[in-house]
Amino acid sequence: MYAGTQFFKSVKNQNYMTSQEIRAQFLEFFKSKQHTIVPSAPMVIKNDPTLMFTNAGMNQFKEFFLGNSDPKSTRVTDTQKCLRVSGKHNDLEEVGMDTYHHTMFEMLGNWSFGDYFKEEAIAWAWELLTEVFKVDKDILYVTIFEGDESEGLEKDMEAYNIWKKHIPEDRILLGNKKDNFWEMGDQGPCGPCSEIHIDIRSAEEKAKISGKDLVNHDHPQVVEIWNLVFMQFNRKANGSLESLPAKHVDTGMGFERLCMVLQGKQSNYDTDVFTPLLAKIEAVTKNAYGKDEEKNIAMRVIADHIRAVAFAIADGQLPSNTGAGYVIRRILRRAIRYGFSFLNMTEPFIYELVQTLSDQMSVAFPELKSQQNLIVNVVKEEEQSFLRTLEQGLQLLENVISETEGKQVSGAKAFELYDTFGFPIDLTALILRERGYTLDEAAFEAALQEQKERSRAATKVATGDWTVLIDTKDETFVGYDTLTAAVHITKYRKVESKKDGEMYQLVLDVTPFYAESGGQVGDTGVLKSDDGSTIKITDTKKENNQIIHFTKKLPANPEATFTAIVDAAERAQTCSNHTATHLLHQALRSVLGTHVEQKGSMVRSSYLRFDFSHFSKMTAEELKAVEIFVNNRIAEQLTLEENRKVPFDKAVEEGAMALFGEKYADEVRVIRFGESAELCGGTHVKNTGEIWHFIITGESAVAAGIRRIEAITSDAAKAYFETQTEGFQQVKSVLKNAKDPVKAIEQLQDENTALKKQLEQLLKDKAKGLKNELKEQITEVNGVNFLATKVDLDAGGIKDLAFALGSEVSNLFALFATDQGGKAVLTCYIDKDLAKNKDLNAGTIVRELGKHIQGGGGGQPFFATAGGKNPDGIPAALEAVKSYLS
Repeated sequence: MYAGTQFFKSVKNQNYMTSQEIRAQFLEFFKSKQHTIVPSAPMVIKNDPTLMFTNAGMNQFKEFFLGNSDPKSTRVTDTQKCLRVSGKHNDLEEVGMDTYHHTMFEMLGNWSFGDYFKEEAIAWAWELLTEVFKVDKDILYVTIFEGDESEGLEKDMEAYNIWKKHIPEDRILLGNKKDNFWEMGDQGPCGPCSEIHIDIRSAEEKAKISGKDLVNHDHPQVVEIWNLVFMQFNRKANGSLESLPAKHVDTGMGFERLCMVLQGKQSNYDTDVFTPLLAKIEAVTKNAYGKDEEKNIAMRVIADHIRAVAFAIADGQLPSNTGAGYVIRRILRRAIRYGFSFLNMTEPFIYELVQTLSDQMSVAFPELKSQQNLIVNVVKEEEQSFLRTLEQGLQLLENVISETEGKQVSGAKAFELYDTFGFPIDLTALILRERGYTLDEAAFEAALQEQKERSRAATKVATGDWTVLIDTKDETFVGYDTLTAAVHITKYRKVESKKDGEMYQLVLDVTPFYAESGGQVGDTGVLKSDDGSTIKITDTKKENNQIIHFTKKLPANPEATFTAIVDAAERAQTCSNHTATHLLHQALRSVLGTHVEQKGSMVRSSYLRFDFSHFSKMTAEELKAVEIFVNNRIAEQLTLEENRKVPFDKAVEEGAMALFGEKYADEVRVIRFGESAELCGGTHVKNTGEIWHFIITGESAVAAGIRRIEAITSDAAKAYFETQTEGFQQVKSVLKNAKDPVKAIEQLQDENTALKKQLEQLLKDKAKGLKNELKEQITEVNGVNFLATKVDLDAGGIKDLAFALGSEVSNLFALFATDQGGKAVLTCYIDKDLAKNKDLNAGTIVRELGKHIQGGGGGQPFFATAGGKNPDGIPAALEAVKSYLS
């Protein structure tokens, strides 16, 4: 360990490879082995229903491993930004506690798609580590799969014999299925793997215990550095294994761990991947790193989590309450909580780290620089919001403590704070310990598990194996040109979920159905048999580069020829709305400025939603200008210009808009309407005149610096105008068909205002007269001036009457009741000194009396009201109030 900023200053003077140099050298090494360097895919996955985040380097290559399509290059290498915080791969709780787990991390990898296999993968890994990076061979260990009788799998002797050429046999260790058999999921490609582990302990520690006895035992200095996965099997739905037609290599090396080794450190956080962030945290929080372990953990958590959050936002995922957005919000709130609890940070500060992160990593990941302002604004707003939640939660926790009998706080109450108000359970436990209380952790865990089980059951999907009818990878989308096509089912499978019940997924050799992508929903329609029978296609999605058609039942003869027919009306409305989003994007950049960037969209047949970057609420004038701009483009009847195969770089160079956070192919489709040009795979109208009209129905905030416009076009716009016209005609009818309805309404408003003033004066006069009458009805009960009566006034009049009486009659206790339009209202007034001296509380009294009128209420000790739906209970309430003075 080290202390203070002096460590960070000395880093620059040490002679070692920087993280940027290490990343570059890895990629150049595999480039020299005829690998194509490919860019990192976005960390947030948008069009894969099976995965929320990229959690391994192989995710973007799944379609090649599954055999759904062929890669352009059979050898590739990259550094992939990954996030492991949910599902099977979840490292969140370890982050900060140790020195080598992270939420967001880089995975250096090299892949072979049916090209080389174990011999080359092992030899090149060894060459890179020991000859290029000069890692001492004597601190390396490797593991191979020991086999598994239950699976019928033998020991991986092929890998063992290859490793013997490079490393002594006593450094080749056997690993079980958990550690040395890699699987993509419950189903799909899998195979044995070889892990390379490194022992960076001191010579004294190595002398005490051999490194091989610490491999895979969570020792912070004996860690896995590289995993070589040999994909040679396919896991079927019934759990059995079958050999893949082609064997693949998938390797992944933890970039942060590699930097730790090559920079001679004992912790990932001591490398230049993290030291600039830790130095910034020191400066901002006025806390020194290295002196106190609780603070060390907090600072490591914050340094790690800001990376995950910043990269996610740069990839287009904003914090929210559902799905991927909830995960990002949870990560950020965990960082805020650690700063709040251990670094005494009660004001936003994490957003200040974004500049440091951008300066450090934007060379490799330029999206951090281009999206920096957005990241800063979103993080700062989230910090402010959660700090308010913490403040509210602290007060609620105080209430829970005050209501607790004994010294153990209910787990159910703690769970309510956690689940309903978002108050962290570890903060609850910490505060309780400081106050001398304990938490019923078993009850909390039970409530948490029950919630998880409900959530798991609601989202659980059982997926069967594919039944292959035609063994082909070919799948042609013809939906840009036609809505019908003669098709064959190439394969199908059954899926079951609690939400949708039993469904079937079909893959067709040819399809006119557009699969949900880029914000546009999937097509619906039918598959028609030769005999005229049909089955309904309820949705269309894309999974691992396959277009999946959803249906409730299979055709009687799945091997027949069918006619696929897209719902033309739905498609037409969707096309209209999708084209309108392009025109809207152009309009916003024209009206508001070129800082506007699309941040998300939803295109349905009934409406469109468009999220964009902008710093303030749009004015009515700006919204009107945007509407006019779009409708002018519609009136111009611009013809669709479409180019389906343009090199990506050329398309962007020629001005086509590309969206951040999207993964584009080498060749892209460009959609152009006049001066609007965007990269887009969606469906569009042939001419903007088909849109008919564009109407903005709403503008709102999504997050800091992100606005949302909702709008309608085409038939929905026609329906809108019809509704508005019908409503206008009704108004005119009510106004006796006035020639100028607006002027007539203004006259009515003026008359209404005058009448209200007259009524208020009459009620005041009535209350004044009533006050004198009621003074005569006041009686003395046990030394208190008492009044319980029914009056014919509204709530405001009763309040004025009560305080007027109270100012003239000392020691007054009064209950007023009224029947307002079939609803009962009780109003209790108690002189303040009387309430205090007699321990009376008007709020408590009206709550109890409210039972007579089938209602409830509350208020202050000296004045409170209750409402109910049973006016017949008023006499009983007036009678019962006397008991409070007995």
